[in-house]
Amino acid sequence: MSMLAGVTLLTGSLSGAAPARSADVPAEFGTDWHDPVTAAPPVAKPPGKSCQVTVAEAQFRDFTPYKGTYTPPDGCGERWSKVVLRMDGKVKGRQFDRLGHLQVGGVEIFRTSTPEPSPDGIEWTVEKDVTRYSDTFRRDQDVEMLIGNVVDDTYTGIIDVKVTLTFYAGRPAMNSTRLAMNSTQPAMTTARSAATPDRVLTLRDGTVTTPRNSERIVAEVYATGSGGGCEEFWYLAAPDPAPYSCKAGDGPYREVQIEVDGRLAGIAAPFPHVWTGGWSNPFLWYVTPGPRAFDVKPIEYDLTPFAGLLNDGRPHRVEVSVVGVPQGQSGWSAPVNVLVWQDAKSVHVTGRLTEHKIGDLANSSTYTPGSEHRVDTEGGHRLAVGGYVDTSHGRVTTTVRRSLTNTSAHRWTDGENLDALDAVWKDDQSVTVDGRGPVRTTRTQRTYTMDGSITIGADDRLRTVLTLGDRVTVGTTRGGRRIAWSWLDDTVEGDASWTLNVPRDQRHAVGTTSERYRLYGSEGCYDRFLSSVQGVLTEDRRGC
Repeated sequence: MSMLAGVTLLTGSLSGAAPARSADVPAEFGTDWHDPVTAAPPVAKPPGKSCQVTVAEAQFRDFTPYKGTYTPPDGCGERWSKVVLRMDGKVKGRQFDRLGHLQVGGVEIFRTSTPEPSPDGIEWTVEKDVTRYSDTFRRDQDVEMLIGNVVDDTYTGIIDVKVTLTFYAGRPAMNSTRLAMNSTQPAMTTARSAATPDRVLTLRDGTVTTPRNSERIVAEVYATGSGGGCEEFWYLAAPDPAPYSCKAGDGPYREVQIEVDGRLAGIAAPFPHVWTGGWSNPFLWYVTPGPRAFDVKPIEYDLTPFAGLLNDGRPHRVEVSVVGVPQGQSGWSAPVNVLVWQDAKSVHVTGRLTEHKIGDLANSSTYTPGSEHRVDTEGGHRLAVGGYVDTSHGRVTTTVRRSLTNTSAHRWTDGENLDALDAVWKDDQSVTVDGRGPVRTTRTQRTYTMDGSITIGADDRLRTVLTLGDRVTVGTTRGGRRIAWSWLDDTVEGDASWTLNVPRDQRHAVGTTSERYRLYGSEGCYDRFLSSVQGVLTEDRRGC
């Protein structure tokens, strides 16, 4: 049985029930378990007046999207210190995990998935800071939400969700430095980027037209390999000669690229999401999902070096592609938002691209046959872009350097009764801004890890052992002096087993999963550990 032969897609939630005593842990999974919970910190809410708007309320039974309208809140003004999205969901019976998205005015503000339910039913909650989309929220907008689902005699779970936005009156904080403790990736920001963007744009026929006075431009891409096919498990794809159930011509190396008018403008390593049916073992994820499964984070590309080219008032083509996907094969979704900061004292911000260096793309997968088949992969890429804009406050030069590396070892036996992967992805980026004060550099180092195996014994007992890591280090210097830093480590470990080819009540499933989420930095720390056994939350420990 391959890792693809389990269930497919996402799950997420924030819950806070007290852990059970060890004496309460059942011998195996029953018909109910603890509501989904993650160790990630909740979104911090500012004090003062707030207003709430319901954005969507729907039951998803098929692939019909919810269509509605959004109206700005009444009584909290048009400038908000924070906007918080909250999705409350519930599902009961039997169902796969399902991927979903929410768009307001065509802007994707949220990408998520669902937990797999217990027969008795579960409830879960997801929160997200969506202040950056304030420009979108200031006008009446069309709303579309979809969590594609199938309900029939076997898969009975109807996904019931409600999404609200809570607006906190006042302007966003403009502190010189800020450490965001409410995200699955730390954010060190300066006054230049702490404010919300002035405009949030979407692509029209693959093009974008930016305001002529744009002085900072960032594209964000919600990139996910999904849909139930092999690209949902892209990190396991084997090159064509290898006898494996999922193949891709060159192997598992993937890289998400963005181009502006046909010119490479950004590269990134995709996050290796594991949805709640992943690795053939939903019993790992019933209580604690893998990192980012509740709240899919967009990849960010700083396109400011291209601002001088983009600010001519004409549409420019913006395209996203995924390196490594065989030509003509589907399986990736990559919607794009373009965030723009404008120079209020300029009608037209001019500039020029001054540096554009593309390194050689390395992508090598070597297949070694044997009693254990093996594919070893090494990949990587480098890109440096630089440019300046002449603003009302002087010339500002932005240089973006990004380097990617991926190494993995994939082992399996005939029949895939052993299927194992040990993989590391590194995505290292520095953004240097020179102008209006000392030179400022922000370096972000991302490391994603996956180390696990599936084994199937002679008794048809399937066991999955897996460790997932999401680590991000951010440091900001001004004039060569460090002014802010943060370090994040979100690690999930699991060990679960169940019996194949028997009725559901004879699977005798057991599973232990733990998560530790640590976020330390110049503005404080957060540390939480969760552990569950057979669906019972047995430990919830907080540090700092």
